[in-house]
Amino acid sequence: MKYTKRCPKCNSNDIYRVEAVVGQTYGAGNIIPTGLIGTIKVNRYVCGQCGHCEEWIDQNELNTLRKKFPRA
Repeated sequence: MKYTKRCPKCNSNDIYRVEAVVGQTYGAGNIIPTGLIGTIKVNRYVCGQCGHCEEWIDQNELNTLRKKFPRA
């Protein structure tokens, strides 16, 4: 959805990007904590037709993810 701008479930192009929010209120954002104050933002792409949702981490946040967490 991020790149194709189409929903893989229903093929709609009614796609919305929901930015991660950090620090407004508890539970307000979609983040991965990396320490006492560090976070990785996780943005959502949501289909306005069927509700399918994907989560993506921006390229510039991937190095932080690699340093902080073990591979599965």
